[in-house]
Amino acid sequence: MLTGDSLPHSWRSAVGEELDKPYFHKLLDFVEDERAEATILPPEDEVFQALELTPYDQVKVVILGQDPYPTPGFAHGLAFSVKPEVRPIPRSLQNMYQELVDDVGARAPSHGNLTYWAQQGVLLLNAVLTVRERKPNSHKNKGWEQFTTAVLKSLSDGYRPIVFVFWGGFAKKLARLIDTQIHEVIIGTHPSPLSARNGFFGSKPYSTINEKLRAFGHTPIDWELPEI
Repeated sequence: MLTGDSLPHSWRSAVGEELDKPYFHKLLDFVEDERAEATILPPEDEVFQALELTPYDQVKVVILGQDPYPTPGFAHGLAFSVKPEVRPIPRSLQNMYQELVDDVGARAPSHGNLTYWAQQGVLLLNAVLTVRERKPNSHKNKGWEQFTTAVLKSLSDGYRPIVFVFWGGFAKKLARLIDTQIHEVIIGTHPSPLSARNGFFGSKPYSTINEKLRAFGHTPIDWELPEI
């Protein structure tokens, strides 16, 4: 059963108080009831995977997604990322790779797993952390958004400058949460097949992120994903 204790330790001082709020208890009850009735993605032990792989004090970049892939076997707790064996790679991620090649000359890998980015300080956070299999947005407006907003606010209120990336209309609405006196905010077109050609391609997000990180005195991200 998913509980507040599932939250990675490094994040408890930042957003631990959320775990005691009525909405969070209601949310956990909802997710537990859903798991009794249907297949819920990602697996229970991977719901907080983004926070586990990128500890609070190591976050350098935030890339915000919407909710997990509802396709069986895809979601593993990181926005845009899929498990290594998934084929074909989702179209949005294929478009991210195409821009990666064009922007920084990195080789596109044969897989869609972004763990390597997360381990370098790229928080790949979905606004909603669970979903019913084959039913996108099925866990929207159940409480996850309040929790992940608290995550964003905790990072914005911190002392270390971070680069926040908001792609698409949904994500752009959350840009207002970020203190731009401290942090950098990159707002752009979503890499989905419906919009990538209307502004994502050619936007050079990866080199822009690294430029901002260097200005902050941070080590830039090595965007070239190793083969798994």
